[in-house]
Amino acid sequence: MDVKAAEAYLLSKPEARKDFPFGPDVAVMKVRDKMFATLSEEQGEGRMNLKCDPDQAQALRDIFAAVTPGYHMNKKHWNTLKLDGSIPRGEIERMIDHSYALVVGGLPKKVREGMAVRHGREALYGQQEQER
Repeated sequence: MDVKAAEAYLLSKPEARKDFPFGPDVAVMKVRDKMFATLSEEQGEGRMNLKCDPDQAQALRDIFAAVTPGYHMNKKHWNTLKLDGSIPRGEIERMIDHSYALVVGGLPKKVREGMAVRHGREALYGQQEQER
């Protein structure tokens, strides 16, 4: 997955928007003003920060060399992905979905319920909804 494909997938999430609070080189993807991803490109290689459950974050670091503790983020709850082609696209999409669901899950109940009515629970939580 390259930067353009990652950006398209990130922005396909319900109510996702792109912002540049850290300057023009780092896109921040937000839902309801809460960050769920960052996306940048350095020397032709994309990098993305995604929120992650701490246990899953460590497991992903153990499995994929391109997944490291979150750069400039809380390393317990964020991972940085190098978009170098070594992580399968489906796995990157799953990680994006997980990050988005964690952030949506942390929104106030009234906001979450309104989003669920507008977009459907599966669009917000994906497979995680089965686990709730």
